[in-house]
Amino acid sequence: MSRLRVIVIAAVGLLALTAASPPAPVAADLLLAEAPAQTLDAYGLFTDAAARRPAAGVTPYDLNTPLFSDYAEKFRYVFVPAGRKVRYAAEGALEFPVGTALIKTFAYPADFRRPKEDIRFVETRLLIRKANGWVAQTYVWNAEQTKAVLKRAGARMDVSFIDAHGAAQTIDYAVPNTNQCKECHSTDNEIAPIGPKARNLNGEFDYGAAGDFGDAGDKSNQLAQWTKIGLLEGAPPPASIPATPRWDDPKAPLEGRARAYLDANCAHCHNPRGMASNSGLFLNLEERRANHLGIGKNPVAAGRGAGGLSVSIRPGDPDASILAYRMASREPGVMMPELGRSVVHQEGLDLVRAYIASMK
Repeated sequence: MSRLRVIVIAAVGLLALTAASPPAPVAADLLLAEAPAQTLDAYGLFTDAAARRPAAGVTPYDLNTPLFSDYAEKFRYVFVPAGRKVRYAAEGALEFPVGTALIKTFAYPADFRRPKEDIRFVETRLLIRKANGWVAQTYVWNAEQTKAVLKRAGARMDVSFIDAHGAAQTIDYAVPNTNQCKECHSTDNEIAPIGPKARNLNGEFDYGAAGDFGDAGDKSNQLAQWTKIGLLEGAPPPASIPATPRWDDPKAPLEGRARAYLDANCAHCHNPRGMASNSGLFLNLEERRANHLGIGKNPVAAGRGAGGLSVSIRPGDPDASILAYRMASREPGVMMPELGRSVVHQEGLDLVRAYIASMK
C-alpha cells in the first residue's frame, strides 16, 4: 500500500470519527467553580463560538413582559444539570437547583424594521446558582462577534441602530458592574432571579424559531414544555396558573398591561422584600392595596425625584403623578428605574400615563 494511500485512508478515518463525535457537554463543573471563566465559550453553553446555537440541555425561553433595557433585544436560555429539576413556585421566581445557569444575551438588530437580520450581540449575562447562592457574571462581545470576555467592572459603548420608525439612533449603552447587578437582582439582600416567574413564563414560545428545537411555528406553552422535557416539576396545568399580560398586547386590558409593565420594570426593587421596601411603594402584580400601589400615596424621602409633586399616582392626572414624572426623566437622581436605561421608554411611559388617566 502506497504511503499516499495510507495517508488518505487515515484522513478519511479521522474525518469520520470527527463527524461521529457527540457535541461536547456543558461544562457544569466550571459553572460551579469559584473563579469564573474568562470567556463565555469556556462553559460550552453553545455549540458555536458566536453563541447562536444552544448546547444540549440548554433551553430557550422568553418572558411575557420583560424589563425594558434601552430597546435591546434579549435572548434567554436556562441550563439545569442532568438529573436535577426546577421546582414550581406559585409566587416569585421558580426554584432553580444548584448548578443552574440563566443566560441572557443583549443584542441589537441593525434595523428594527427587520429584527431578524444583522443582529449584533452586545453582552451576555449569566446568573449561576451555586451552593451558597446566586452569582452574576457579565461577558462583553467583541466587534467581530466571535468571543465574549468577562467584564467585572462593567463597560460603556455606543450602540447605533435604525429604530422601528426608521430613525437613526445611537445609545450610550452601559454594561453593569457586579455591584449594579445586585441592585436589581436583590431579594432579602441576596442575589436572586427576577424574571422567570411561573406567571411570566405562562405563554407560548416558538421553539422552532429559536434553533434546533423543531420547525418554525412550532409553538408550545413554556410551562407545559418545561414539564414535558423533565426540566420543571410540581407545576399544575398552565390553564390554572395566572399569566402575566403582555404589556404591548393591545387586546389585553389597559390596567393589566400597565400593572405587568410596572411589575417587570419597577417591582424588582419596589416590593416588600426588595431594595426599595422602605418606600412603601409596592408595584408587584400581587399587590392590591391602593395606597401601596401609589394611589394618593405621599413619597418617602424622594427629594427632588418628586419633582414638586405630592403623590405617586393622582387618579386621572398623569401630569400630577410622580410615577410618570420619574419615568419621563433621564436625569440621575430623578429617573426611574435608576439603572438599565439611558433613554426614555416612550411606549412604556405612554402606557402608564394612559393607565393613570383612566383612573377615577
